[in-house]
Amino acid sequence: MSASAPPPFDRHDPLGLDDLLSDEDRAVRDTVRRWAGERVLPFVAEWYESGELPGIRELARELGSIGALGMSLEGYGCAGASAVQYGLACLELEAADSGIRSLVSVQGSLAMYAIHRFGSEEQKQQWLPRMASGEVIGCFALTEPDHGSDPAAMRTTAKRDGSDWVLTGRKMWITNGSVAGVAVVWARTDEGVRGFVVPTDAPGFSAPEIKHKWSLRASVTSELVLDGVRLPADAVLPGATGLRGPLSCLSHARYGIVWGSMGAARACFESALEYSRTREQFGKPIGGFQLTQGKLADMAVELHKGILLAHHLGRRMDAGRLRPEQISFGKLNNVREAIEICRTARTILGANGISLEYPVMRHATNLESVLTYEGTVEMHQLVLGKALTGLDAFRG
Repeated sequence: MSASAPPPFDRHDPLGLDDLLSDEDRAVRDTVRRWAGERVLPFVAEWYESGELPGIRELARELGSIGALGMSLEGYGCAGASAVQYGLACLELEAADSGIRSLVSVQGSLAMYAIHRFGSEEQKQQWLPRMASGEVIGCFALTEPDHGSDPAAMRTTAKRDGSDWVLTGRKMWITNGSVAGVAVVWARTDEGVRGFVVPTDAPGFSAPEIKHKWSLRASVTSELVLDGVRLPADAVLPGATGLRGPLSCLSHARYGIVWGSMGAARACFESALEYSRTREQFGKPIGGFQLTQGKLADMAVELHKGILLAHHLGRRMDAGRLRPEQISFGKLNNVREAIEICRTARTILGANGISLEYPVMRHATNLESVLTYEGTVEMHQLVLGKALTGLDAFRG
């Protein structure tokens, strides 16, 4: 039997990874890519330069209208998409800007996921439909000023006062904090770490925005201050006691980063590829020089290996077989390689690589934050090290 001829080589999909996607997968990807191309890419350089994300509430409602908020959750107005489809959405959002993907990740994979998995039916009915539509923006408050990688040492407390809870403490580096209508706050109680659904108009709650960032500038980042915030007994998430609750939420968000980081890398690779085909030096396009081709080849290999890894992890998540250690594997590899792709792209663009007329430096600086949040390089190395050796090195 004669074999049919292979399709032409596609410089944008050299491994033919599109063949792994269903028609529905491609429809989700294309919808998000179209929205990001129309509503983010024409404006994001200006947002980044000014350090603002104007119209964030309108953007959230638009993201809700295309099903991007809490999209892998079932019911309550959520899209019920597959893990792979959610990953594809994260890739397309971060190809526009990490700040936009962070908005969606914190809304869906952290705040909504926590309520969906650990909340009471009343909490789900009260918050999830409005969060899925983008009417209400949520935030997730675990990190503290003095405790990032070690949440077990948190100082924020929730104490009982009659049937009420009273929350006191501070949280730091909280995406969406000052525009959120609801915050999922984790605090130490006499029975262990518990999560609380906190309306942000509660007396004693404030969320000053963090300024002077050089990364994730097109994103709202805040400190949360809880000054004796009084909540009713039913504000606690009934399904979570201890750190397993917040850590499982972080695993869900890290999965989105495995895909999203490849979006930033793709944007930089494609910018460098196009530039190399049109920029002339020494009488010909720089893409015709061996050193430049070597860079482009290495970038393409790492980019598409990373997308293939993300796809594999997504299929495992859809099958209910994805372990936290495997998510650490993906987050560690893909963000680290994405940063290297961005830095190499910058060298191909030369001095133009630092200009906001191109996306490269914006993505490179954003990825410095992505490298740190949802677990630093060191934390994911130790997660994998413990899994490989069976020995816990987290505490020296």
